[in-house]
Amino acid sequence: MKMSQKVMSALVGTVLTIGVASNAQATTWDMPTPYPDKTFHTQNISQFAADVDAATKGALKIKIHSAGSLFKHPEIKNAVRGGQVPIGEFFLSRLSNEHAVFGADSQPFLATNYDDAAKLWAAQKEVVAKLLDKQGLMPLFSVPWPPQGLYTKKEINTVDDLKGIKFRAYNATLETFANNVGAAPTQVEVPDIPQAFATGRVEAMITSPSTGANSKAWDFVTHYTDIQAWLPKNIVVVSKKAFRKLDKPVQDALLKAAADAEARGWDMSKKETAEKTKIMADNGVIIVTPAAELMTGLQAVGEKMLGDWKKAAGAEGEALLSNYK
Repeated sequence: MKMSQKVMSALVGTVLTIGVASNAQATTWDMPTPYPDKTFHTQNISQFAADVDAATKGALKIKIHSAGSLFKHPEIKNAVRGGQVPIGEFFLSRLSNEHAVFGADSQPFLATNYDDAAKLWAAQKEVVAKLLDKQGLMPLFSVPWPPQGLYTKKEINTVDDLKGIKFRAYNATLETFANNVGAAPTQVEVPDIPQAFATGRVEAMITSPSTGANSKAWDFVTHYTDIQAWLPKNIVVVSKKAFRKLDKPVQDALLKAAADAEARGWDMSKKETAEKTKIMADNGVIIVTPAAELMTGLQAVGEKMLGDWKKAAGAEGEALLSNYK
C-alpha cells in the first residue's frame, strides 16, 4: 500500500511538473492596434486572438491594446520592426512615404468596389510582402475599410467647392489629394476626429461610413457624399524573428487563424457599409449621391494622381498595375 502511495505521489508530481512546463512554454504577445474596440477591424482582431488561443490550446495568447493605448498609430509598424512588440495592426497606406506601392489601395478611383479591391490586393500582396520582408516583417492578413465618402458641413457639387477647406488627411496620398483640390490638409487620427472638427482644425474629410458613424459625424457635419473614392486597407504584420521562435504547430495555427480573419474581415466590411451609412442617415446626416460634375472633377484628380503614383512606384508599381488590370 505504501509503495502504491509512493507511485501515486510520483505520478501526481510528474503531472504537476508537466503542467508547469506547459505553462512555462506559453507565449503571450502584446498587440497594439490604432482603432477603438467598437471598430469592426478591432472586433475581427479580437476574434483572431481568440481563435489563436483556442487552436494552440493556450500556447500562444495575443493581448490586444486597442485605440493607440500602447503605441500611437504612427509608431506601431516601427514598434514591431524594432522588437518592442511582436505583432501589430496599422493602416497600410501610412507607409506610402517609404514606397508608393504601399499606397496603391488609396489611389483615388483605382478600385472603388469590393471585387476590384480584392483584385488589387491580390496584385499588391506579393510586392508588399517583399518590401516588408526587408524590414524583418511578415504580413498576416489585410482587411479593407468600406468605400470612402466625403464628409462636409455643406453641400459639395463641384471640386471648386472644396477650395480653401481645412481637410483631414491620414496619409501622404490624402495630403496630395487635398492639395490637388485646393483644400488645406491636416493630419488627424481617428480618435481625435470629433475634437478636430469641434475646434475648427478640420472642416471636411474623406473616410469610411464606419469611421463616420463611430465618430458620431452628425455632431459635426451635415452632408455625406457617397463618392466611393477607394477602399484602403488595414494590415496586420508580425515580426519574423518572433514568428520563427514559435513551434511549427503554433505557426501553422497562427497562419490558419490569420487566413480566417482576412476572409471574415472582408465580409464584415461589406456589412459595415450599409449598416453604418443607415446609422448616419437615421441621425440626420444628409446622404448625397454625388453630382456628375463633382465626379468628373474628382476622377480627373484621380487620373493625375495615378500618373504621378506610377512614376514614384517604379517597376514594382508597373508590375502591380499590370497584374491588377
